[in-house]
Amino acid sequence: MPTYTGNHFKLTENVKNKHVLLLIVISQFAGTSLWFVGNAVLPELKQTLHLSQYALSLVTSAVMLGFIAGTLVFAFFSLADRFSPVKLFFICSLLGALTNSAVAWLAKDADSLFALRFITGFFIAGIYPVGMKIAADWYEKGLGKALGFLLAALVLGTAFPHLLKNRDFELPWKTVLYFTSLVATAGGLLMVFFVGDGPYRKKSGGFQWNAFGKIFSSKKWRQSALGYFGHMWELYTFWGFVPVILELYVEKNNTSLNIPLMSFLIIGCGSISCIVGGYLSQYVGSAKVATIALLVSGACCFLSPLIFQLPLFIFLFIFFVWGLAVIPDSPQFSTLITAYAPEHLRGTALTVYNSIGFAISTISLIVIDRVFHSHGFFAKENTFLLLGIGALAGLPSMFRLIRSK
Repeated sequence: MPTYTGNHFKLTENVKNKHVLLLIVISQFAGTSLWFVGNAVLPELKQTLHLSQYALSLVTSAVMLGFIAGTLVFAFFSLADRFSPVKLFFICSLLGALTNSAVAWLAKDADSLFALRFITGFFIAGIYPVGMKIAADWYEKGLGKALGFLLAALVLGTAFPHLLKNRDFELPWKTVLYFTSLVATAGGLLMVFFVGDGPYRKKSGGFQWNAFGKIFSSKKWRQSALGYFGHMWELYTFWGFVPVILELYVEKNNTSLNIPLMSFLIIGCGSISCIVGGYLSQYVGSAKVATIALLVSGACCFLSPLIFQLPLFIFLFIFFVWGLAVIPDSPQFSTLITAYAPEHLRGTALTVYNSIGFAISTISLIVIDRVFHSHGFFAKENTFLLLGIGALAGLPSMFRLIRSK
């Protein structure tokens, strides 16, 4: 019978640590592919279910509102801190996949569609922030880099349904729903069977009525959260409107584009900047990386009315810069939030700040969609100036945070 020494187990653990981030990243990509699948098949949904002109904001907001409800429930009961986060991730992946597929079976009108997307969003609350919590439990040092990879997976998961609608191998809309559900289920299985709870997990031990007060008592936590809230005013509205912006450019310039493929590339390129930002954070710090990204994406917002008059290659260049800049601050904000929260409440801190951030995103989506379909100065191409409000609101607190270090 073979014997196992302490060194053998240490070596085995080191090998596992080298591969666990990749497994978390794949699981996160799989689970978050549920997020924007409604947007990818929106034209077919509008035609089949006779949706209104505001379908984009309503379908996206339904997921957001479900996510907010889920994060509030998970945060209030500190579920990610009291129970195994990998098991929570697994259960939510299965249930999210089920409600995502149910759109193909049960959605008969706008109300049933929105209800099902709301429930899917509720379960995504047990995937996205819980995935970050799992990463934090595995990586006490270098968390900014680890979360950079994790958010890169979120970006690719968000863009993935658009790729499935690419005209070069376009899938029927129900097949897109089934396929993303299958992918999400596989991600949950991967997390629970091959990742497990991290060695730095600190269990909270029970429900704490004063958890929110402890989290918000940190001045640096509040400053980081304010920067994140400004970022969230822009991020998901930008992602939701990428196909619309491309369509508007095509309409105004009488040109042609593979809009699903370009949407995938413009959203998906943010995965690269998340990884690069994660590495940069090891040298200049998470606060500076987040601030620079928010500054650049804010500048793109204010330049947006001009890009519709530019030649196609310049338009696409600026649009890709925007896609690169809009997301790399997100993992760094999460790193700051984790660093400035009580250790035993990190999961709750990540969940509650996500909840507030996505409430802001929901408001932004509804406002921008209504303005986009209005008439006057903010009609169409001028609408996206309003996304710059996020940078104006978030940058001052980030500058103060950097000066305080």
